[in-house]
Amino acid sequence: MHLKHLRTLLSPQDGAAKVTCMAWSQNNAKFAVCTVDRVVLLYDEHGERRDKFSTKPADMKYGRKSYMVKGMAFSPDSTKIAIGQTDNIIYVYKIGEDWGDKKVICNKFIQTSAVTCLQWPAEYIIVFGLAEGKVRLANTKTNKSSTIYGTESYVVSLTTNCSGKGILSGHADGTIVRYFFDDEGSGESQGKLVNHPCPPYALAWATNSIVAAGCDRKIVAYGKEGHMLQTFDYSRDPQEREFTTAVSSPGGQSVVLGSYDRLRVFNWIPRRSIWEEAKPKEITNLYTITALAWKRDGSRLCVGTLCGGVEQFDCCLRRSIYKNKFELTYVGPSQVIVKNLSSGTRVVLKSHYGYEVEEVKILGKERYLVAHTSETLLLGDLNTNRLSEIAWQGSGGNEKYFFENENVCMIFNAGELTLVEYGNNDTLGSVRTEFMNPHLISVRINERCQRGTEDNKKLAYLIDIKTIAIVDLIGGYNIGTVSHESRVDWLELNETGHKLLFRDRKLRLHLYDIESCSKTMILNFCSYMQWVPGSDVLVAQNRNSLCVWYNIEAPERVTMFTIRGDVIGLERGGGKTEVMVMEGVTTVAYTLDEGLIEFGTAIDDGNYIRATAFLETLEMTPETEAMWKTLSKLALEARQLHIAERCFSALGQVAKARFLHETNEIADQVSREYGGEGTDFYQVRARLAMLEKNYKLAEMIFLEQNAVEEAMGMYQELHRWDECIAVAEAKGHPALEKLRRSYYQWLMDTQQEERAGELQESQGDGLAAISLYLKAGLPAKAARLVLTREELLANTELVEHITAALIKGELYERAGDLFEKIHNPQKALECYRKGNAFMKAVELARLAFPVEVVKLEEAWGDHLVQQKQLDAAINHYIEARCSIKAIEAALGARQWKKAIYILDLQDRNTASKYYPLVAQHYASLQEYEIAEELYTKGDRTKDAIDMYTQAGRWEQAHKLAMKCMRPEDVSVLYITQAQEMEKQGKYREAERLYVTVQEPDLAITMYKKHKLYDDMIRLVGKHHPDLLSDTHLHLGKELEAEGRLQEAEYHYLEAQEWKATVNMYRASGLWEEAYRVARTQGGANAHKHVAYLWAKSLGGEAAVRLLNKLGLLEAAVDHAADNCSFEFAFELSRLALKHKTPEVHLKYAMFLEDEGKFEEAEAEFIRAGKPKEAVLMFVHNQDWEAAQRVAEAHDPDSVAEVLVGQARGALEEKDFQKAEGLLLRAQRPGLALNYYKEAGLWSDALRICKDYVPSQLEALQEEYEREATKKGARGVEGFVEQARHWEQAGEYSRAVDCYLKVRDSGNSGLAEKCWMKVAGIYGVPAG
Repeated sequence: MHLKHLRTLLSPQDGAAKVTCMAWSQNNAKFAVCTVDRVVLLYDEHGERRDKFSTKPADMKYGRKSYMVKGMAFSPDSTKIAIGQTDNIIYVYKIGEDWGDKKVICNKFIQTSAVTCLQWPAEYIIVFGLAEGKVRLANTKTNKSSTIYGTESYVVSLTTNCSGKGILSGHADGTIVRYFFDDEGSGESQGKLVNHPCPPYALAWATNSIVAAGCDRKIVAYGKEGHMLQTFDYSRDPQEREFTTAVSSPGGQSVVLGSYDRLRVFNWIPRRSIWEEAKPKEITNLYTITALAWKRDGSRLCVGTLCGGVEQFDCCLRRSIYKNKFELTYVGPSQVIVKNLSSGTRVVLKSHYGYEVEEVKILGKERYLVAHTSETLLLGDLNTNRLSEIAWQGSGGNEKYFFENENVCMIFNAGELTLVEYGNNDTLGSVRTEFMNPHLISVRINERCQRGTEDNKKLAYLIDIKTIAIVDLIGGYNIGTVSHESRVDWLELNETGHKLLFRDRKLRLHLYDIESCSKTMILNFCSYMQWVPGSDVLVAQNRNSLCVWYNIEAPERVTMFTIRGDVIGLERGGGKTEVMVMEGVTTVAYTLDEGLIEFGTAIDDGNYIRATAFLETLEMTPETEAMWKTLSKLALEARQLHIAERCFSALGQVAKARFLHETNEIADQVSREYGGEGTDFYQVRARLAMLEKNYKLAEMIFLEQNAVEEAMGMYQELHRWDECIAVAEAKGHPALEKLRRSYYQWLMDTQQEERAGELQESQGDGLAAISLYLKAGLPAKAARLVLTREELLANTELVEHITAALIKGELYERAGDLFEKIHNPQKALECYRKGNAFMKAVELARLAFPVEVVKLEEAWGDHLVQQKQLDAAINHYIEARCSIKAIEAALGARQWKKAIYILDLQDRNTASKYYPLVAQHYASLQEYEIAEELYTKGDRTKDAIDMYTQAGRWEQAHKLAMKCMRPEDVSVLYITQAQEMEKQGKYREAERLYVTVQEPDLAITMYKKHKLYDDMIRLVGKHHPDLLSDTHLHLGKELEAEGRLQEAEYHYLEAQEWKATVNMYRASGLWEEAYRVARTQGGANAHKHVAYLWAKSLGGEAAVRLLNKLGLLEAAVDHAADNCSFEFAFELSRLALKHKTPEVHLKYAMFLEDEGKFEEAEAEFIRAGKPKEAVLMFVHNQDWEAAQRVAEAHDPDSVAEVLVGQARGALEEKDFQKAEGLLLRAQRPGLALNYYKEAGLWSDALRICKDYVPSQLEALQEEYEREATKKGARGVEGFVEQARHWEQAGEYSRAVDCYLKVRDSGNSGLAEKCWMKVAGIYGVPAG
């Protein structure tokens, strides 16, 4: 919780001017401050002072300054203020709802000691503490006060819980006492709760604990049963002083305590179940805080000080703007204030269970609030300020909300629809449905007042696409289910919830009456339908007709208008109802008959006089007639008989009107004579029962009043003599016999001989009864009576007369009974036969004529067959030993087991005809084994084979065929049958037949013929696996030729011929497919090659784009160059990879070199920036001139290499002089030196070294000497030769050295000669 200073409501004074108490009204609109001078200042919610009034002492004689105001509280309706004073009194001031209303004292409660603190937790109940230690209750309704509990210690503080159902009082001895008006099911204890170490002047009751503090500078949080939860000790803080007052936030999640210059804020942390201190609010020079008041919506905290100042702080945890239209202020974890920025209206959204509000959304055209907590769901209507909180388990935010109904929110989640009525904290109902569409759900919540019904809440929804359920939401039970033959696409209840209107996908409009459970189709081709608001009038459109039902009770009565457009809506207001029709681009209004609509409204309101007055202004039309009928029914139900009489008169029902007129005269007379309602008189009630044809009820009403004569008269008037005589018998009426005679005479006069006979029979006169029965043509009744009386049977003439009448009337069975009774079995048997009474005939024959039993059984069976009672006929045929008829009857009755039983008892010739018929039945039931057995018994094995074949049971068919046929015949049979199957398109069946006779190749050919390649491949794989790959390849080629490339691809790939697939797609220009196949089926570089060919086929910019897309541009250039497609490589590099052009030139040059096209290669090497390669090419081919030319022109550094190469050639030809010249031109004397050394031409080597590499001369000389020494004589000659060269060259000193090295012991003359040379060089004479 964060406190931010907003404004100063009341400026502080220089000295002590204590603000004694403050209070916010329950509606958040008013704020009251009581100053030290006992004046109450009233502020509005924005902090503007709007009013004030002075308090008064209990007794004016003590003066206006004789008391202090210690407590102040607003009433729950915010129209009154209670003031508790130290002069032992409490005043209740009525301040009114508007500013400036006159302030009047409406209650006062005189006490025995000073009032120290005061709270107003509930309507009519003020709770206050006294200086003598009592906590008392003042009732503003009875104007009396009573003690709740008493202590011996001064009451220093008083507070309530968040709901106002419990109070806490703090006392000077440190005692804290708790009391509940209603513990709300918490089970918490009452009475002394805590003994605090000091007087708890600062006392607050939060949601989860009690916070107390005082002069010991310690804040203690106690649990619900008084155990200590936490202690905050500030006694060692030199800046802190005693705590003087405390207040809890309206949600109970935060507590603020006041001391000197400081407000300490504590917040409850639910996850850790502890209090956590926020940063204190320190205000210099605020001085001691004497009063705290928290606005009921939690958004403002007001602080009163010792110096008379009142400061206002904004309180919130966080604040956010929703869609730039609403401000959401979280004033507590469980409380959010939603403010409309445009209108300024505010709604306080609060969890009554204290759960933290996690998220707030404003939906439904920015009118409805939706918020979640961990356990509940908060909903609200911003326009009406109706809020609801229901238990709701989180479902991951998957709920869907529908706000089409202003009274109820529909929530759809995981196939379940939940209804929540705004302002109600319980779910209205919950049903399972998968159809969450506002047009497929209709909810009606008390939309029209109905007679005798306070709450009317109904729901209609779809259970499935063809079934509608209607639920009473109050009782929670189903009141109707509508099953329809077609899909429902729209439904809606009327406002009273008694009628359901729905339309199916065939555009048929149906009306369902919930009370009578009747469904009526009222319109075809319906494109629009709607109930008129505020009535039960229905408007619908059928093509170019506008249909209106002013009286929905008579759906056949419809008023129709011709229109030329589509209905787009209904508008009702200003005393008229209009149907809006869009005709082209113009909207045309068709006005409905408001009078007819008015009639429906009057009926619904129960105002029948108004309805009658309205109908009398109308002409008689079918619609008006229907309304008169409706009114007559309702008037009778409501016993408004004069209106009912008028209705029947208008309808032309004279009899009913006259009857009601007489009834009204009776009722009016009784009313005049005895007062009260004449309709309660028994004659009136009985006549109404008679009008409804409920004569038993009328009789009961008469007999309750002992009006026997009237009851009998009613029945006589109605000619209901039986009921009349029954009443007379029950009451022992003296005129009973006279009534019976009158009844008999009336029956005779009206020719009701049968009824007269029954009357005579009941009176014991059998002869008279029989005579009347015969006269009435009822001999059966006469026979029945004779059979029950022995004395009548003795009258032979009478019996003959009756039997003749029975035979004449073809009542043979009854005549047989009579003949049997008089012991005439022959005639009895004849009558039984004629009357088809075979049971009686057989029983009689067994006793009197045994020989006839068999014939009778057969006749009985024939009769039953004629009556289609074949089942019953079987046993009779068996009894008659008629086996053929028994078999046919069993077959006809489908008694198959019985038929088999009978057949098994017959000879083979007789039974063989019928076995196949029974076998066909068992074959249809797929009981093939039984059918096979029966076919075999009937010598119809071929039929059994056909049965198995048709059923696809080829193995059984083949097995059976092999038993009774030659193998070649079986093969011919199966192949023929297979060909028939093939003609019928039953290829699988044909295949099984071919395979059964070991001819799979025929099945393969069949599949190939019909191009069913999958099945063909399947069979090849099964029966010729070695040919499978070739078959795939063959099929691939065929399919390719037919243009069925996708199928061909499958077969090529199955044959492991992916290259053929690629080539196929390439040939068809389907490069993408070719690339796909190469990528998935080829090797690592196959797709690159295909991409290269694809790009080559495109050429130009298209090729570049493709290769860039595939990421293969550089690779394509390299591939083209490597495959000698230099033109394509140059094109690609020119368009997109200019840095690759030299490389392509280089590869092209190398290609030309290999081809022997050296001049062209030279040009390409130069274009590639590789002239040295051209030089090396010419050097390799010993075209020294061309190499020299290229080197000099393009790569001077290579000139030397050319000369060196040329020199090597000269050396190979032993042309040392030429080689020397070339090497010296190449400035490579070292190479020349090495070549001379390798050739053993040391003198040339020494010469070259002396001329061009003098620095190496000495080392060369030494090397030469070593070589000469190794060679012996040849070496000495070498020294001499070398010395001569040095001498000729003028290198005398070197020459001397060489001469002196000549020491050949075998040739002393040579040595001497050398010494002489040395002497000659130095100029010494010889000798």
